[in-house]
Amino acid sequence: MKNATQFWDGQAEKYAKQPIANMQAYNATLDRTRSYLAKDQHVLEVGCGTGTTALQLCNSVQEYVGSDISSGMIRIASETAFARGARNVAFKTAGVGDIAGTTTSFDTVLGFNLLHLLPRLDEDLRSIASVLKPGGLFISKTFCNLGPAAPLKYRLMKVVLPVMQLLGLAPFVQFLNEAELKQRIAAQGFEIVETRHFVTDVSVPFIVARKAA
Repeated sequence: MKNATQFWDGQAEKYAKQPIANMQAYNATLDRTRSYLAKDQHVLEVGCGTGTTALQLCNSVQEYVGSDISSGMIRIASETAFARGARNVAFKTAGVGDIAGTTTSFDTVLGFNLLHLLPRLDEDLRSIASVLKPGGLFISKTFCNLGPAAPLKYRLMKVVLPVMQLLGLAPFVQFLNEAELKQRIAAQGFEIVETRHFVTDVSVPFIVARKAA
């Protein structure tokens, strides 16, 4: 079985070429995220992948840092940023836990399509809290538990996923329900200030949480 870094490094080129599955939901996510950003902010995105979202949002802030465990993803993100002339965004290879103890304090941390992929979720949420300024925001969107009303393709995923993981064809995934996810975020010193759903056929809550002042 591949570890997470090996898996995502192997997916980097393919991932960069994949079209966004639900553009309407993606644009709604970007628009709502922008409403919380400001030109004087320093922002960190964890699990930034190939930098698609970073390059959409970086013009809304002063400084944008994107991090990911995959050096392959970060290479593509850095090359794309350079080609587009994006000078206020920087990318670095780092896991969520690697940011803990850094001297930089961020106004906002973003984590999209990531939390369900973290086997040490509580520890990683503490790391996120540790680099946020008091009153800073953590904004996430997370694939959550699949109920009986979910489309068949998603319910089948839970059946075939263990086999795919054994073969190195899928990463670690945990299926949290929305209430549990909010509880685990709140347990790390956050107050949930907003929850929205931009996807209608499966639970992918957009959650804004504020670190205690």
